[in-house]
Amino acid sequence: MARIAMFAELIYGEDVQPLDVGWVGPDACYLYDDAGFLRHLDAEKVDRQVLQFFKNQVQENKELAIRSMLELMGKDDIFTKTALEFQLDHMDENVDQVLPPQAREMLKSFGFKIIINAQGDLLDIQMPEMPDIEGLFGPGNL
Repeated sequence: MARIAMFAELIYGEDVQPLDVGWVGPDACYLYDDAGFLRHLDAEKVDRQVLQFFKNQVQENKELAIRSMLELMGKDDIFTKTALEFQLDHMDENVDQVLPPQAREMLKSFGFKIIINAQGDLLDIQMPEMPDIEGLFGPGNL
């Protein structure tokens, strides 16, 4: 069980209503109102599903993602590339980390929503339209 809810304020129920965060002892839970019955869903279970979704998305475009991150960092050495590859390969294991408040607010303002059901299963992730990553650096810069 996790001590934090990594995606607090970004988790929504099937009715697209935001879920609050609560605790059972020291363990964080997303509070799902199921027709008046308040379910305490293990935050770690939900957060792991979301991280796995992101990992799968990144793995489909891993080389492009790594090249883009190296470009943003202004680095192009084997050690930085290896470190980034390791982080991407293990990103679903970072459940007990806090999403920075600025990142959470930015995601909320763009309309980012994680939809789960009353059992805590991931149903959908609504992501805003993002610009084409290759267009961010100009043609031929990647």
